[in-house]
Amino acid sequence: MMFRELFKCDKPIIGVVHLEPLPGSPLHKLRMDKIVELALGDAKALYNGGVDGIIIENYGDAPYYPRRVPPVTVASMAVIVEHVVKAVDIPVGVNVLRNDWRSSLSIAHVTGASFIRVNVLSGSYITDQGYIEGEAHLLQRLKACLNSRVKVFADVDVKHAGRIVSRPLEDEARDLSERSLADAIIVTGEATGKPPRIEKVRIVKEAVGGKPVIVGSGMNPENIGSYLRVCDG
Repeated sequence: MMFRELFKCDKPIIGVVHLEPLPGSPLHKLRMDKIVELALGDAKALYNGGVDGIIIENYGDAPYYPRRVPPVTVASMAVIVEHVVKAVDIPVGVNVLRNDWRSSLSIAHVTGASFIRVNVLSGSYITDQGYIEGEAHLLQRLKACLNSRVKVFADVDVKHAGRIVSRPLEDEARDLSERSLADAIIVTGEATGKPPRIEKVRIVKEAVGGKPVIVGSGMNPENIGSYLRVCDG
C-alpha cells in the first residue's frame, strides 16, 4: 500500500499545523519570523508526540479565497513549509485554503513536501466561499508537467460545503479515485472538529477498493480507535 511507502506504517496519524494569519490576510498581526517560530513549535510538538505525518494549512487566513490566493500567501507558506520539512523527519503536506491546488502543489513540489490536500478535486460544491468546481484535469496535468511525485489527497463530500447535485457517495468516491486520480480519499464530518459517521467512512472505503481512506475531521483519543478499524489513517 502507498501509505506503507510514504509514512512507514499502514495507518498513519497525521497532525495538523494551523498557521497564524499570514501577511495580507484580514487578521494578520504577527511578524513573519514569529509565525514561522510558532509553526515550527507546533510541528516539532506533533513530531515528538509520535505522529506519522504533518499537514500545514493557512487556517488563520479566513475569510478564504475560493480558488487562487495572492502571491504573498504563496510566498509565506513556501517559507514556512520549507522550514518544517527540514525540521521533522516525517512526511509533510500542504493545503492552501480554500481550494488553491495550484499553490499547494507548487509549494509542495519546490519545498520537498510529500502530499497535498485538495478540498474539491472533482464535482461542484456550494461552500461558505461560494461556488467551487473541481479541476482535477488541470491539477493532474500540472503534476505531470512538473514530473512531481507529490501525492494528492482529496476530500469527498467535503465539510463546510453542499453538493450542487446529490449523487450516491460511493459514486463520488469512485470517481475521485478512478477518474480524478486521487492517491487517497479524505472523509469528513459537516464542519471542522466534527467526525463523519462511521458508516460514511465504510461506504467510501468499500467504493475505492485498495485506495487509502483518511478521516479528516473530528478525531480525538476517545473515538480514533473505532475509526481506525474502518479507515486507513
